Amino acid sequence: MTETEKRTEVVEQSADTVGPTVTNQPATPAAGSATTDTSSRRSYVGRTVRISPSGGEVARRVIVLIFGLIQILIGLRVLLLLLNAREANALVRFILDLSQVFVGPFEGILRTHALQSSGSILDLDAIVALIGWTVLELIVVWIINIFRREPV
Repeated sequence: MTETEKRTEVVEQSADTVGPTVTNQPATPAAGSATTDTSSRRSYVGRTVRISPSGGEVARRVIVLIFGLIQILIGLRVLLLLLNAREANALVRFILDLSQVFVGPFEGILRTHALQSSGSILDLDAIVALIGWTVLELIVVWIINIFRREPV
């Protein structure tokens, strides 16, 4: 589904019907034109209606984007430490420092902070933080969905 959907509403009026008949069709290039079918004396009038996401849907998308970026950052931290990346590299240092902000609240939950083997480090605090941020995301999205008026 795109940000804005286009739908065309076609109204048919013929001599043998009492009122107009409305059908929904995909948008066509000639959607705004009015034509007359001479064989059955029906006229077709089309109009295009733009549908955009509601405020609740936009809020949900923003929340999912923010938490997704946090989860990617923590995942990169785990991957870089597992691959024994050089911490002297500016990009590696930036990712580790920035992800520490999101891992910090979850440090100390487990007695073992990390598992080490020949230079590679499995950062258990980062894995706990990844799970914690995912659970927090689910709770926030659930709360947003409670206050949405349209069906989910």
